Amino acid sequence: MSSTTEDSRNSAPFRELPREECERFLGQHTVGRVAWNAPDGPQLLPVNYAYYNKTVVFRTVPDGVISQLARRTNVAFEIDGVDEEARTGWSVVVRGTAERVMQNYDLVELWTKAGPVPWAAGQRTLHIAITPRTITGRAVVAR
Repeated sequence: MSSTTEDSRNSAPFRELPREECERFLGQHTVGRVAWNAPDGPQLLPVNYAYYNKTVVFRTVPDGVISQLARRTNVAFEIDGVDEEARTGWSVVVRGTAERVMQNYDLVELWTKAGPVPWAAGQRTLHIAITPRTITGRAVVAR
């Protein structure tokens, strides 16, 4: 597969992003969306996150809808950037497993130095980490 393709309507070409660039984007941003198959069907929610030790980490309340990810769960996580005027943008997708952060060392680091700071109110004391299976990305480049 070539790194630049065009769809059938002759729109702007896509460029695959190398993993290193995807990880750089993950480290530069703090808001994304996590998706999983919840008991009542597909769920997709925005979260504040940090990219810590090659994982995506976010905090939530222990009894909220997203707290079900404390148990090992397959998820997808996405961040993106869009310039609507220029009709360009990029997207990074992480596919992997989410689960509660349990290691004391990691929790200390997340609470004191590297962790995400939620925008939402409430006691967001549950740290969830997404361990990537794959990290992929692509960009729409200007014509």
